[in-house]
Order: sequence, then structure tokens, then C-alpha cells
Amino acid sequence: MDASRRNDLYPEIAPYHHGHMVVDPPHRVYWEQSGNPTGQPVLFCHGGPGAGSSPSQRRFFDPRHYRIILFDQRGAGRSRPMAELTANTTEHLIADMEQLRNKLGITRWILFGGSWGSSLALAYAIRHPDRVSGLILRGIFLCRPSELDWFVYGMGTVFPEAWQAFSEFLPADEREDVLESYYRRLTHPDPAMHVPAARSWSRYETACSTLLPPRDPTPGDEASALALARLEAHYIRNRMFLPDNHFLANVAVLRQIPAVIVQGRYDIVCPAVSAWELSQAWPEAEFVIVPDAGHSAMEPGTRSALVDATEKFKATGIGG
Repeated sequence: MDASRRNDLYPEIAPYHHGHMVVDPPHRVYWEQSGNPTGQPVLFCHGGPGAGSSPSQRRFFDPRHYRIILFDQRGAGRSRPMAELTANTTEHLIADMEQLRNKLGITRWILFGGSWGSSLALAYAIRHPDRVSGLILRGIFLCRPSELDWFVYGMGTVFPEAWQAFSEFLPADEREDVLESYYRRLTHPDPAMHVPAARSWSRYETACSTLLPPRDPTPGDEASALALARLEAHYIRNRMFLPDNHFLANVAVLRQIPAVIVQGRYDIVCPAVSAWELSQAWPEAEFVIVPDAGHSAMEPGTRSALVDATEKFKATGIGG
């Protein structure tokens, strides 16, 4: 692809190296590398928690320049065991990233993350700022109680039909605390309870994730739907395992790190106010509002802005 064309993804590529990294029992974390083995390292932090990585995520980066590293967080994607909650907290995920960095012999890397992936990238950068050469963040999620409540309840103010289907999946006597009711079903001793609840949860999130709702918000395979729903419910009910206002309280640690923040104007899952407040506290970061986008990284305007960011880091030597 011509480097001057920064408005679309790079062609599909395959990893040249992959494996599973043993971390705290019972977890084995999947990782892979693609692109240039001697290039600028960049780590993709997927969303969710529980969404897992996908081949399309390699395509935000010029494979001639970047050493592209994807990993599946505990319980997600190709990591095993699938949808496992034991020893699964934000601190564990930060430790996994650091273990992977050491395993791959990387001194410093760019972190690229959206939604929960932006949160995890920020949490790692606050803990290990000397290991982060740049940040590309999308759909900012600061994990504050108001944002958690918005995700479970507030999105229904914009997508009432999706909220109705989500809440009315539960019997009437379970609707007073929707989050706790879904969590009980997603972790019920009877496995037959898991998948219907997971599909309902995933369908709700998918329906709210793009500027124009998808024609068919049906989630994918059962295992992936369960990982997404169970891990999201687990993290949300535990306030993402982070102190209140963690990111804005620690923004001073981040301000020396080159950063681009990309935000869809009509992002309903992670409303733009969080990205705006982060950008106001972090004026050194470049702040890009995509005027015709919702939450998904794959909407055209957001996709273009993210590829622009990786091209800018490449052209200017940011993160080198």
C-alpha cells in the first residue's frame, strides 16, 4: 500500500511468530508477532475486557515499519481457559503485558488501544511510563462509576429498543439490578444458563457500537460471546479493579509520552466527554474528533484517523 494513502487499512498479513505464555495458573496467554521483526514495536490492546484480538487489527500498521504484537487478555480469544475469572484483574493484565515485553526482548513499545483497550494501555503507561514510547488511544474509557453505570443502563436513552431487549431478557423479578442478575446467570453452576445471557449481553453492546446500528447485531460464536459478557460483567461489578478517577489523577505521569486520542463524536458506548476531559488534562496529546462515527474502530472515519496516527508516528519518528 502506498504510504501516502493513509485513509484505509493495510493488506491482510499473517503472523511470523506466535505462542502461549504461561502466567498465573490456570492462564496461558496467546500472543503473536507480524510485520517487520526488527521494526518499531507496537502492542495492540483489545477491548472488552473479553473481546479478544482479531486478524484485522494487524492492518492498522505498516508491516514494513512496525513489529506488530497482538495478545489475547486472560480468558479472551485464543488464551486459555476461555472466559476464566480466576486471577483475572487489571493488575494481572498489566503484569502479563510486562512479562510479554520481557519475553520478546523489547525495551519500549507503542501501545495502541480502544475502549477498554485504551484503559488498559493507560493503566500500563501509568505503571511503566519508561517502557512506553507512544500511545494511540481510541474511544476513551476512564472506568469511572458514571461510565460504568452508563454502559449498563444509560445507553438505553439513545438505543431504547436495544435496552428493552437487554433488560427484558431477564424475568421481571431480576430487573432491579441488571448487572448483578446477568452476572449470576453468566457464572451460574448450570452451563445452560450461560450462553443465552451472553448472547443477550453481546447483542446489546453490538447494537450500540456504531453510528448506524448494524442490520444484524447477532454476536458470533458462543464461546466468544460468553468470554465478552462474563469478563465485562466481572470487571464492571468490580469497578474495573482500579481506584476511583485513576487516570485523571495520574495524568501527570503520561504527559511526556507522545499520544494521539481518536474519538467518535457519536460514540454511545464511551461518550466523547471522557476523551474531552482527558485531552483537557493532557494538552500535549493530539485530540482528534471523528465527526461521523460511533464507537467501532472499523467505522470509516475512525479507521482513517487511526491509520493516520500510525503513519504520523512512523513519519516523525515518534515512539522510535
